[in-house]
Amino acid sequence: MKRLFTPLLLALAAIAAVPPALAADAYPSRPVTLVVPFPPGGPTDALARRLAEKLKQPLGQTVIVENRAGAGGNIGSEYVAAAKPDGYTLLFGTSGPLAINVSLYKNQGYNPETSFAPIIRIGHLPNILVVNPSIPANNAQELIAYARKNPDKLSYASSGNGASSHLAGILFNQMAGTRIMHIPYKGTGPALNDLLGGQVSMSFTDILTALPYIKAGKLRAIGLASAQRSDALPDLPTLSEQGLPGYDVSVFFGIVAPKATPPEIVAKLNQAFQAALSDPAIEQTLHNQGIVRAQDQTPQGLSSFITTEVPKWRTLIKSANVSID
Repeated sequence: MKRLFTPLLLALAAIAAVPPALAADAYPSRPVTLVVPFPPGGPTDALARRLAEKLKQPLGQTVIVENRAGAGGNIGSEYVAAAKPDGYTLLFGTSGPLAINVSLYKNQGYNPETSFAPIIRIGHLPNILVVNPSIPANNAQELIAYARKNPDKLSYASSGNGASSHLAGILFNQMAGTRIMHIPYKGTGPALNDLLGGQVSMSFTDILTALPYIKAGKLRAIGLASAQRSDALPDLPTLSEQGLPGYDVSVFFGIVAPKATPPEIVAKLNQAFQAALSDPAIEQTLHNQGIVRAQDQTPQGLSSFITTEVPKWRTLIKSANVSID
């Protein structure tokens, strides 16, 4: 027994003594799982699956997309935060789980600023303010003037309490000095249906969802709820340009790994994602979905961005007394 036990201990000790750099050189030696904390079929899931296809070449391994939806993205995010920090379980995060939810949920099982190793900030999807064509406004100033003259007459639809489309309306009311009522729905689809039907006046939704209805004349675009204009609607000014300076409610996308993932693996993943994002097919996908690629795509860039976003949303959420649980 002793003769068998001693070689086993020596073998285990040798494995434990492998330098991190050598471990990173061998990474990845098996498929990598990319967790999407939302149901299949949405813009986040679609982009994740396209990226997964293009990551196979720079990584030399298959990337498997796994949907773990629920609690506004918290379930999948908690799963990744608790995973082994070996680079084989990654999170395709968005503004909700990586910046907003920590101020909405009292018992969130992770901290976006301390529970993850940032990999890369992919970019952001601009939200857009659209109104039903029956609303007598063609731009932000006309809408604000009408809303001020008719407090509580207008309403805005959101995809749910605490969603970016909800917070966008809160910020709009605060900055514009208006009283536009919030009507929460269970998802973007039902909210959009009632907006098209005239049951609600307006909504802050992503540009990808709104664009076909704008082009068909079924919705009127008032302004982009982002810091910069979009190539999808280059002539449409931002709300910031229209008298609400600093207004920006965009949904950002970022890749993170569990905290304590070796820096060498983080660097390798960052390089792989940058290579995938530079693929012409992915660049076209980003353009088609209205996603603006981030300028700073370093791990430090994502870390700094999250550190800025968390207090920004915390201040707004507290001022409006918004809570999920």
